[in-house]
Amino acid sequence: MVITIIYEEFLFFHELSRDWIDRKVVYSTLLLYRRQLVLRYLSISSSVLTSKKVIKMSRPLHRGVPAIRVTSSSNGLLDSQVKEQIEKEELDRNQSSHRFPFWSLFSDNSPLTKYDATDNGFASDPFIVGTPRSRHRLTILLLKSSLVVIVILALTGSFWWTLSISTSSRGHIFHSSRRLQEQLVSDLWDIGELSFGTSRMKEIEFCPGELENYIPCFNVSENLDSGFSDGNEYDRVCRQGSRQNCLVLPPMNYKIPLRWPTGRDIIWVANVKITGQEVFTSGSLTKRMMMLEEEQISFRSASLMFDGVEDYSHQIAEMIGLRNESNFIQAGIRTILDIGCGYGSFGAHLFSEQILTICIANYESSGSQVQLTLERGLPAMIGSFSSKQLPYPSLSFDLLHCARCGIDWDKNDGSFLIEVDRVLRPGGYFVWTSPLINVQSSLRNKEKQKRWNFVRDFAENLCWELMSQQDETVVWKKTSKKTCYNSRISGSGPSICSKVQDVEFPYYRPLQNCIGGMHSRRWVPIEERATWPSRSNLNPSELALYGLHLDELNEDTANYRIIVRNYWSLLSPLIFSDHPKRPGDEDPSPPYNMLRNVLDMNARYGGLNAALLEARKSVWVMNVVPTTGPKYLPLILDRGYFGVLHDWCEAFPTYPRTYDMVHAEGLLSLESSQHWRCTMLDIFTEIDRMLRPEGWIIIRDAALLIDSARVLTRRLKWEARVIEIESNNDERLLICQKPFFKRQPS
Repeated sequence: MVITIIYEEFLFFHELSRDWIDRKVVYSTLLLYRRQLVLRYLSISSSVLTSKKVIKMSRPLHRGVPAIRVTSSSNGLLDSQVKEQIEKEELDRNQSSHRFPFWSLFSDNSPLTKYDATDNGFASDPFIVGTPRSRHRLTILLLKSSLVVIVILALTGSFWWTLSISTSSRGHIFHSSRRLQEQLVSDLWDIGELSFGTSRMKEIEFCPGELENYIPCFNVSENLDSGFSDGNEYDRVCRQGSRQNCLVLPPMNYKIPLRWPTGRDIIWVANVKITGQEVFTSGSLTKRMMMLEEEQISFRSASLMFDGVEDYSHQIAEMIGLRNESNFIQAGIRTILDIGCGYGSFGAHLFSEQILTICIANYESSGSQVQLTLERGLPAMIGSFSSKQLPYPSLSFDLLHCARCGIDWDKNDGSFLIEVDRVLRPGGYFVWTSPLINVQSSLRNKEKQKRWNFVRDFAENLCWELMSQQDETVVWKKTSKKTCYNSRISGSGPSICSKVQDVEFPYYRPLQNCIGGMHSRRWVPIEERATWPSRSNLNPSELALYGLHLDELNEDTANYRIIVRNYWSLLSPLIFSDHPKRPGDEDPSPPYNMLRNVLDMNARYGGLNAALLEARKSVWVMNVVPTTGPKYLPLILDRGYFGVLHDWCEAFPTYPRTYDMVHAEGLLSLESSQHWRCTMLDIFTEIDRMLRPEGWIIIRDAALLIDSARVLTRRLKWEARVIEIESNNDERLLICQKPFFKRQPS
């Protein structure tokens, strides 16, 4: 039984040691533990053998040993002889044990002789099976022999294990005490997770079917119950405990979106929540260009309709004073905020002209403009003008566009127009298309005329120049000179915000009734900025506004060139591993259009965005700057990219399944420095909600945090692997892919 216990625990520990080779923990500690384990069993075995000897000596004499007749006359002689014999045997035994210490393992506390003498004078072979004493000695000998073999195997295994580590993993063994400590803590984290049992390591459950379009912080019914009205029920309200840690499943017949540019014009009906009635009855000019087919929705921007997007954008260019929309870049227009964008056809058309258009619209439970726009591979996010400022810095966009966007600009004492002015750059344009602008209809309707007059006069008090008005479209140009505000008639318009009110990085603050952005050092007219793509490389004077040097930006750009190249090569083996190829051939590189919608959770200077565009990948990047980190969002926007401010302990304002890849560099370290205001699991479930099936997650962070994150990926059912970074031993990469779980029919 002792042999069985020793052998089973030896096999268990041997398998455990094999699993821990990959963990690269403190090897000397493990070896010491293994040797102590063997010594412990040696001690147990010795106690067992001692107990067996006591039992043996208490038994009657074995057969074959002659009986001694005891008489009263011979008692003294017998006692003397027995005493002398015992002393002699004890002396011989002590001498033998000192002379042969290793051989004493086989002894039964008596010298091992070649034979035992009987009273007949013949030698009695101790290994003769026929006698009980011989069988007992044979059993003891086999027991001790097995123990020695196990000891030899244990020592040999330990030596082989140590040798294999030193040879095969020599390049990965840590050489600094800091790395040893971090690795030990990481392993203790894993052990701690395991010690909590199935309650902690249990996989996260799937959300109910009715939550397939679940967006935390947007609950219209709950807002109505709380007293919100007049459009405020669509506001973003992040209540305590509003987040549900479950995995959102795709709709029943969900299909992977088509790749760009095909996916721009054709999407799967089952992937979005919209009805045929919503397609055909929509009033937006871009919505009316949708064609509903059997399983697809088709968008055709080159329509022959009167209000086609091509004709419409051409009209806007002429109203600004340009020949056509291809001259937007030369006029200093690169980034456009499209309010109530329909389904993104205006931005889709301008994308070919290197114009970056971001769509914002209210939350909609069905027929969402934002959801369909993102499904087409176009930038979009949920945003509302109802009561709060947008999460963008002041002076962020070159043009704001509203085509029948549903906003009553004359309401709320003009605060909506003040917010437009805040995010619009000096010299930027505001384009508004609405039936309210039609002069003929306004003359017949006094109420419409009153509303139009209010907007026109208020825009003039904001120092906007009315450039052109045609049919239902009007174009204003924001002033490039601050002196204009001082030349206004006193009391004729909104006042200028004080330095306390003029917050450059508002995060869903209440709308202001004063003009913002006037105290910003970034007050530079769009005509004086470099045109795209030169704009992405800011000059030293522009970088000085952010406390940066040109060398820092160039170094960041060079690093991300290498990073993007490595990312692309890391994704390829997993994607194309099932493709036939010749032996020895490398996996083919992923196609340039493998990804379209990319979200960078900690964008810093926008280096990932710059490197992806430089590598000619067909992507757009949502650059997110955490509220707890350095505020470089204006820098990103000034480079001609798009970005937003966000707190990652709250839900991001987007629908489920909207991004092909999520990237996070240093985000976990940033949240750790803030003492984890929310858990890592909260952040990861939000990533899973935003990510499309078969989408990718790339996390780069400190080794300790990556190891902790690796444990959570099992609960999220992600396919994951950790990659060592050769140039940086303190950081690691975690590459994950979200599986495609299909909803089963109920």
